[in-house]
Amino acid sequence: MRKAIVEDQTFKGVDFTKEPLENGEYENCTFSNCNLANADLSGYGFIDCTFENCDISMAKLNSTALKTVAFKGCKLMGLQFGYCNAFLLEFSFDNCLLNIASFYNLKIKGTRFTNCNLQEVDFTQADLTAAVFDNCDFNGAVFENTILEKADLRSSFHYSLDPEFNHIKKAKFSTAGIVGLLDKYDIVVE
Repeated sequence: MRKAIVEDQTFKGVDFTKEPLENGEYENCTFSNCNLANADLSGYGFIDCTFENCDISMAKLNSTALKTVAFKGCKLMGLQFGYCNAFLLEFSFDNCLLNIASFYNLKIKGTRFTNCNLQEVDFTQADLTAAVFDNCDFNGAVFENTILEKADLRSSFHYSLDPEFNHIKKAKFSTAGIVGLLDKYDIVVE
């Protein structure tokens, strides 16, 4: 079966739950106010694409290529980014709801998360070297064997990570955020 090749298209307000997005590669496309919730995007390719105010929650991402993709104001709950095609994987998140998503075992160095809700997100074994987390909520997020070297978490909050089980060399934290590094000791810092 041939895959579609779509370039320089804008999709506005399309509900892809009623008629699925055609399987293929999308390059330099914009998806604005679209509904892709529960969509099966397995094997699709998105290159230099922007998703604005879209609902992509619980979509299947098996071997999905996300190459230089920007998510802005999107609802991305429950996405398993670890199933994406790792080749040239690159994305950014701005004002996104990513609760219960998983970045398990991904190498996503330098990824930028701005004003994102990352509650209960799984970052186990992810390589987040030099990632920037600007004003993000990590309540209940899981960090285990995560590489956060040179990552910037200074303006983020509600994280709890054990420095003994994560790589945090040269990572940046705010004074208020240091409490999240001491949670395992069950101490009170005032």
